Amino acid sequence: MRRICVFCGASTGTDAVYQAAAIAMGKTLAENNIDLVYGGGNKGLMGLIADSTIDNGGRAFGVIPKALVDKEEAHTRLSEQFVVNTMHERKMMMATLSDGFIAMPGGFGTLEEFIEIITWAKLGFHQKPCALLNINHFYDGLLSYFDQLVADGFVKPNMRQLVLTASTPADVLNTMQAFTPLEIPPILQEDDI
Repeated sequence: MRRICVFCGASTGTDAVYQAAAIAMGKTLAENNIDLVYGGGNKGLMGLIADSTIDNGGRAFGVIPKALVDKEEAHTRLSEQFVVNTMHERKMMMATLSDGFIAMPGGFGTLEEFIEIITWAKLGFHQKPCALLNINHFYDGLLSYFDQLVADGFVKPNMRQLVLTASTPADVLNTMQAFTPLEIPPILQEDDI
C-alpha cells in the first residue's frame, strides 16, 4: 500500500490515549513509507496524525471542502492540500487517492465516512481494506452492532469480513496487508454513485 486514508476526529477526545494513538499512527505510516490521506485540518486527531506523519519524514495529503477551510483550520504544512466544493467531493477524492482506509476514534463524521466506504466495498465499488483502529476499545460497541446486523439478517456473514480491526498502528497495517478482497461484482457503475 502506497497511501492510506485515515478518518479521525477534528477533536482530540477526552483521553490522552487517543492523542498518543494519532501520533503513533502518523509515525508508523512514515516509517513504512505510506502516505497519509486525510481530511486536511490541523485540529484534533486530524492535526496530530498529519503533524506526526510530516515530522517523521512522511508525506500527508489533505482534502478539505472550502466551507471547512476556516472552521477546521486547513493544515499549512502538507505535501498537498486539495480544496474541494462539497463533502461528497471530499470523500470521493479521498477514496480515489487511497489504497486502504482506517477509522481512528472520532465523532459522527468519522463514523459516517467509514460506514460509507464499507458500503462502497459491499457494493463492489472498491476492493481496498477497511479497518477500525480500536484504541482503548473505542469501537467495541460498533463491532457488536455489526455482529447484530449479521445475526438479524441485515448483513451477510461474508460481508462482515470487510470490517478489519486492530488495536495498534503496527497491527492495523499488518491486518490490512494480509487482507484478501472478496469477489463482489459492482451492483452499480461509479457514475451511478
